[in-house]
Amino acid sequence: MSVVATTALTRRFGPVTALDRLTVELPAAGVIGLVGPNGSGKSTLIRILLGLIRPTGGGASVLGSSVTSPAAYASRVGVLVESPAFLPGLSARTNLVSLAHLRRLPLSRVDAVLAQVGLVGRDREPVRRFSLGMKQRLGIAAALLSDPEFLILDEPTNGLDPAGIVEIRELLRDLGRNGRTVIVSSHQLSEIEAVCDHLMVIRFGELIFAGPMTEVMKQSREHIDVAPEHPADIARLEAALVAGGWSVTAVDGVLRVAAAATRAADLNRAATAVGVTLSRLAVAQDNLEEIFLEMTGRVDGELTNGRAATGGKVA
Repeated sequence: MSVVATTALTRRFGPVTALDRLTVELPAAGVIGLVGPNGSGKSTLIRILLGLIRPTGGGASVLGSSVTSPAAYASRVGVLVESPAFLPGLSARTNLVSLAHLRRLPLSRVDAVLAQVGLVGRDREPVRRFSLGMKQRLGIAAALLSDPEFLILDEPTNGLDPAGIVEIRELLRDLGRNGRTVIVSSHQLSEIEAVCDHLMVIRFGELIFAGPMTEVMKQSREHIDVAPEHPADIARLEAALVAGGWSVTAVDGVLRVAAAATRAADLNRAATAVGVTLSRLAVAQDNLEEIFLEMTGRVDGELTNGRAATGGKVA
């Protein structure tokens, strides 16, 4: 069963095309990452799925019902989009109780979701005292209040410290394992890689990839990161390696060489031949961020050129 299905889904804002004939099916149960460069149509897609805006062309369904009739599935969907809004003078518990009353939900759900997001013990404090990360947890709690089968979360780990990120990561995994479908839109690709079972990549309104995370990670390549002992030698080292036929990319002061682990000794000898001593020589695999950049463009210039080639599509 597909929790979301789109067919030639198109959305235009005047002369701007935000979604361009997007056709995709997203499976039920599990955690799905929705990623793409800024301005690629992610927010537009989410708003269409929630029934906040209508398509210009094509169609889409959520939980088997058309997005033109969002009332048919709204009660089965939980949402956290952008910064959650709560009454700052009220406690976290009182905010959630008010929401439960408004939506005619059992108050037992309040205790359940507070426990799920790790706010038990802090739930009677006014929200104005909460950090950004705690407000984010409270937003996820509100999204879970109706015990939905489908969740859409936009940047759910925004503002969390490392321990909080791990907690939310485990929460998302548990939700997916227990049969819910969770779409996570995030720029934190390391978290997407760590938590998602399925991935959808869009670029300027067009589908680049949709499939299991294991499938996209097959594109991962082995590489060797090298750095000279003296930073001033990096340009000379890069020139020598390129002249020797190596494929080299500079990444944060390190030279990333497209080569298998078996070539590490050859790479060391190449550096020695031009009088450069290496302080770093490490074999690694491309992570999701590297694969994503290969798919979408590595720098602003590539993205700008790509956007111009598609007629200026933006979200």
